[in-house]
Amino acid sequence: MRAVVATGYGPPDQFILAEVPIPEPGPGQLQVRVAAAALNPADLALPRGDLRSMIDLPFPHVLGNDFAGTVTALGDGVTEFAAGDEVFGHAVPRVMRSMAGSDRPSLGTGTLAEYVVIEAGTPFVARRPAELPVADAAALGTSGLTARAVAITAAVAPGETVLVVGATGGMGTVLIPLLRAAKATVVATGRPGDAELLRELGATEVVGYGDYPEGVDVAVNFAVPGTSLAPIAAALRPGGRLYTVTFPPPRPEWIGRDDVSYQLILDTNATLGTMSDVAADGLRPVIAARYPLEEGVRAYIDLATGHTVGKRVITTITS
Repeated sequence: MRAVVATGYGPPDQFILAEVPIPEPGPGQLQVRVAAAALNPADLALPRGDLRSMIDLPFPHVLGNDFAGTVTALGDGVTEFAAGDEVFGHAVPRVMRSMAGSDRPSLGTGTLAEYVVIEAGTPFVARRPAELPVADAAALGTSGLTARAVAITAAVAPGETVLVVGATGGMGTVLIPLLRAAKATVVATGRPGDAELLRELGATEVVGYGDYPEGVDVAVNFAVPGTSLAPIAAALRPGGRLYTVTFPPPRPEWIGRDDVSYQLILDTNATLGTMSDVAADGLRPVIAARYPLEEGVRAYIDLATGHTVGKRVITTITS
């Protein structure tokens, strides 16, 4: 089968489209014929070598965590799904098993491929509702789960002001409508050309990166590393709340204040929601660009070097 792979540590311009063996499902696993796959900045971390001190990445490494497609084969003991089921979800590389933090980790063989094998018994894989388009379903794997978890954890009250840093990305563009529904005042970071879309999604104000207001009740960070959170924390009122999804986990010295609370949101056990919940809530992504599988390397280069509003999705995979 065709797949976008890394053959060694390096940047995305070293990825290739290659022929690799079709993965076969083992006990408790599903084989899925992929119809669409979404890209995430986190996909680049392993082949870039960010976790090399903790994980020895085997090559060739098939890229991609998020997908939508059709079940084509079942491993022994699978009863939750049947061949022909339309499914979608999120599965991290198997090499990250020790970091998954769950007794039912969602592991996969890489989704930027014609076929992927995933675990059947996890909350991060679900049947795709007929009303949820394939590309949208693929784009919700990481962004939908994370945005929903942030919204639940932050529990924003009507009238609170929320600063969203990284608002134009896949997670931010899903979260903003949730904050609007909670009757929050949303201040979103973006470029001038992003303002119209961000306001349509529910932002009240759009500010430049680093040009944060003062006295906000809540700050949500999707973009800045955990070591650089002090400017975001400075925007909070005393007693304000900071939520981040980026690594490394925040430390007091990186926050620079003792009068605010802060939390890394990493819901590896799906205590805050499953893919079924994402579908039931009617969440929808913003899709920035669509590529065929043949342009998967270009898609990752664009992700790494360009400004993205929403998600980049591979939509023409199987021939």
